[in-house]
Amino acid sequence: MKTKNFLIVLMLAFASVSFAQEAKYQLSSHILDVTQGEPAPNVKISLSKQKDNGKWTTIDEKYTDSNGRIKDFLKEEKGEDNKGIYKLTYYVEPYFTKLNQSSFYPFIEVVFEIKDEKHYHVPITLSPFGYSTYRGN
Repeated sequence: MKTKNFLIVLMLAFASVSFAQEAKYQLSSHILDVTQGEPAPNVKISLSKQKDNGKWTTIDEKYTDSNGRIKDFLKEEKGEDNKGIYKLTYYVEPYFTKLNQSSFYPFIEVVFEIKDEKHYHVPITLSPFGYSTYRGN
């Protein structure tokens, strides 16, 4: 019985350490297809940061999950500063091609500035011939 209790306590300790070390991210995005009334899965989104000389550097590329989300752009590192001008590029043409729809936009670029340590959520609502974006929570 003591061994069993010890193992349970040990497992709980490891679980709490793992939970405490879970990474946090400062930027997320979400795509909602308003013509389908559903999230847009498997859409490639690239994240770029503008350098001092005005040129863009790609720092990450990911695909939206089944809920049309990417939750883990810009990992928060202790002592790191993510301030700057960023660009999210949504590659939507392949998404619409899979739906047998033509799109006016092969890709969509959204440029924004991170000025503090808060979380930034940049969703878009999408159709083949229009889109909208805003700063979400």
